Amino acid sequence: TNNIVLTGFVAPEDKSALISGADALLYPSLYEGFGFPIIEANACGTPVLCANTSSLPEIANEAALLVDPLDTDGMTKSIQQIVSNSELREKLIANGYFNAVRFTWEETAASVMSTLENAAR
Repeated sequence: TNNIVLTGFVAPEDKSALISGADALLYPSLYEGFGFPIIEANACGTPVLCANTSSLPEIANEAALLVDPLDTDGMTKSIQQIVSNSELREKLIANGYFNAVRFTWEETAASVMSTLENAAR
């Protein structure tokens, strides 16, 4: 518990430095609409462990270690794995950089425009 920091609110201008300095982003959300923290961690070069539920596997793609958010033993083992297995960390970081590129504002705008055009037809 001495290595866990509960920050409370983090100012937007401090977020990337905080995420970049973390050993991993742990995101065992039970329900999630999108999962921006995953993409933020991917862009910062921080390995991600997230839930295998909701939209998170689709957002994380191959850039996160997926866990059952209700399986605390499995989550504990996965956390140990993500901080101790350097090969896994390197893979998740590399995949994360690639994954983050999928979610630029330009790509998002093009996707929304395409959806609106299809709906108008």
